[in-house]
Amino acid sequence: MGQIGASLSTHANATRFAIDPDRQLVTVKFGKKVTADDIARYATQLRAHPSFQPTFSEIADLRDIEEMDLQAEEFLRLADEVDPFAYEAKRAFVVRTSVQAHAARMHKVLRTQRSFEIFHSPEEAEQWIGN
Repeated sequence: MGQIGASLSTHANATRFAIDPDRQLVTVKFGKKVTADDIARYATQLRAHPSFQPTFSEIADLRDIEEMDLQAEEFLRLADEVDPFAYEAKRAFVVRTSVQAHAARMHKVLRTQRSFEIFHSPEEAEQWIGN
């Protein structure tokens, strides 16, 4: 069947995601500035998509993010109330900087995610996901 894509434009930055139902994989790439509202919008669109299943794996590419405007309480709300993925879903975050890695680690801790890893290249993430 192949990938089904979507793009969410927020301010001058876009969040782009694609769903590959055959591989049971969601890939998402965030723009330069990310807010809690951007992440919530992505989660809402994903949850509403007919091809999405919460058990799918996810590769989240954070490498373009230059500014992440998230407060501690927003991290908690996103992890507890907004995240559309099941706890058993494999999650791979691709980062370039220590700030991006910190944001990914915060999400892992708050979700008590066991199948969660941080990588420095999409290829490493793809290999770990194993799809």
